[in-house]
Amino acid sequence: MNVAIVGGSGYTGGELLRLLIRHPKVEVAQVTSDSMAGKAVGRAHPNLRKVTDLVFTRHAELEPTDVLFLAMPHGRAMERIPEFLSRAGRIIDLSADFRLRDPAQYRTYYGVEHPHAEMLAKSVYGLPELHREAVRNATLVSGPGCIATAAILGLFPLAKAGVIDPKRVVVDAKTGSSAGGADGGAASAHPERSGVMRLYAPTMHRHTPEIEQELGVRVSLSCHAVEAVRGILATCHAFLREPLSDKDVWRLYRDAYGDEPFVRIVKDASGLYRLPEPKILSGTNFCDVGFEVDAHSDRIVVASALDNLMKGAAGSAVQSMNLMCGYPETTGLEFLGLHPV
Repeated sequence: MNVAIVGGSGYTGGELLRLLIRHPKVEVAQVTSDSMAGKAVGRAHPNLRKVTDLVFTRHAELEPTDVLFLAMPHGRAMERIPEFLSRAGRIIDLSADFRLRDPAQYRTYYGVEHPHAEMLAKSVYGLPELHREAVRNATLVSGPGCIATAAILGLFPLAKAGVIDPKRVVVDAKTGSSAGGADGGAASAHPERSGVMRLYAPTMHRHTPEIEQELGVRVSLSCHAVEAVRGILATCHAFLREPLSDKDVWRLYRDAYGDEPFVRIVKDASGLYRLPEPKILSGTNFCDVGFEVDAHSDRIVVASALDNLMKGAAGSAVQSMNLMCGYPETTGLEFLGLHPV
């Protein structure tokens, strides 16, 4: 099966290439980048040297393909979606352009009027753990945001069971610099990032409406930049409607994720890694979720960790592609990570 990537010179495009080049069921037929047109993909992604002979082409030269991945900045795919649909039978968009069902949210959080709002109802939110069957049958899948993925997977079992107050949910997320993209500007430059613990979005982060849409709760989200390249740790605080024991919570998480290939429940009594840690997830498609009940304040604290470029972007997109095309869901995503790193 042929696949193509639009906007393949950035970090997410490079991660898609790393996964798809080794995927046993697909061939990467084309990768576009206007800024890198005519240059070998190894120029943008040095880890792919001597692995592929692919050369970047211009966006205008995009040819028909079976599956098309869109790795473009926010606001670009929504303008060109009719063109993309004419090029491919199935599309996976990694930007925010089709994540939200309510077009008014694009005005609030992205400052744009959606030019093809009619497509929002046709898009499937590409989180297989919540929407597996819809993803299988989708024409257009919208990849979730990285922070949203961590928060949603962390809180979903509790929200689904109705055991938390839906109006009192707080998410404190910490993320590495690669989340800002290859052109992240001064905020991602080493002199400004080194040693930093920066609260860059106290309120109104763009992933807020995704979390609320998928969980049906009101979320107070704050986001910090920390000195790491990859990784997200979402510490989620929710308040219990009634007392729950550890065994009660374990049951909820096992029921939700016991058969999930890429969600692991991490809650050990002791040890350095007794709760989720993003560092050991680098390069993997896992989301690790752990929790602790705070009886003192009728609160549950949920920790959710993932690699923002993998389960938070490219890995989740390939997982969705596998479902859409009838391949085993884990195909091409078996990398287990490294320790120590």
